[in-house]
Amino acid sequence: MSDNKKPDSIVFNEETQGYDAALKPYGTNIGAPAIQVTDNSTWKTRNINKANKQIKAKYLELKAEYEKMMKELEYNNLVYNSRYSFEPLIGETYHLYRDKNDQPFLSIIAPSNCNFDYIGSFLLNSELIWKKVEE
Repeated sequence: MSDNKKPDSIVFNEETQGYDAALKPYGTNIGAPAIQVTDNSTWKTRNINKANKQIKAKYLELKAEYEKMMKELEYNNLVYNSRYSFEPLIGETYHLYRDKNDQPFLSIIAPSNCNFDYIGSFLLNSELIWKKVEE
């Protein structure tokens, strides 16, 4: 063996030119326990699946909320673009119909009291947004 080559069982740091076995964060003698690499692939797979399910569930919630908002926007535009000759009051329910020319108009007359082409009933809320009243 050459003078500058140390045996494998000796911990010699070439950079500091010193023995630093006591400074290592792991056992360096022959009797030290073997370093085992833990297999975390099952943990990764399980948590990837959980995270993906959570993200997909959140996406579906947001998608449903978006679709609901778009439906509300559509109803709001339909009512505001309809024909009416009165000022609607907040908190009151009004009824939307189609006339003979297929144009929408807003009325206070309930569907049970007339035979117009009924579209739906709408409530004007405090934010001045028309909300569809489900019967």
